[in-house]
Amino acid sequence: MRLLVLIQDTSEIEEKMQEAPNSAYEIGVVIGTYLPFVVMVLIAYAFYYYSKKRKNS
Repeated sequence: MRLLVLIQDTSEIEEKMQEAPNSAYEIGVVIGTYLPFVVMVLIAYAFYYYSKKRKNS
């Protein structure tokens, strides 16, 4: 089921890229696609770092 969702998301991104009026829009689509994942990874690392630091104290 997850594979189907990933394929569907990829096709939407490719469709947006093809309909993009210029290259700046394409860059915005890429940033908007990956930014939420990067933010979640950073938040998870912050939780890990602070919990590890608190455990050692």
